[in-house]
Amino acid sequence: MNTITTFLSNPSIEIYLKLFTALCLGMSLGIERAIAGKTAGMRTYGLVTMGSALFVIIGVFAGGGFGLGGSYVESLRLTGQIISGIGFIGAGLIFIKGGNISGVTTAAGIWVAAGIGMAIGYGLYSLATVATLFAIFVFTVLWYVENKLKIFAHSEGIDSEN
Repeated sequence: MNTITTFLSNPSIEIYLKLFTALCLGMSLGIERAIAGKTAGMRTYGLVTMGSALFVIIGVFAGGGFGLGGSYVESLRLTGQIISGIGFIGAGLIFIKGGNISGVTTAAGIWVAAGIGMAIGYGLYSLATVATLFAIFVFTVLWYVENKLKIFAHSEGIDSEN
């Protein structure tokens, strides 16, 4: 019974909710990528956001916790390493096929997903939610606008190289 009480204590619940929220926000980004047939989907985006939140939480606790007197210096160092590590993962998603570069948007999305996870880890829920909505906007609405502009440019004979 004591283990259950410890598991359900308020600080623990908040941490679990942070991880779950990060997972859900990341998965919502990944849904669009999966529908679009991209290499990274729900699982990848969910894991990136949840993992980023987890590392921020660990960093905060390593620096003394979320309470008064805790130092965020350790978590900031860890945050910098998350950004570098995600950049490395993103670079692996970019391919050159027949002179065309693909995967850049997915790589950028993974980078944003890590930022969303870090925001959740620090408890910045509104920021993370708005960033998720903006990213979904970029993935969907701007994709549609960009394709329409390309069609318009080609039908008008506009040379995209100039």
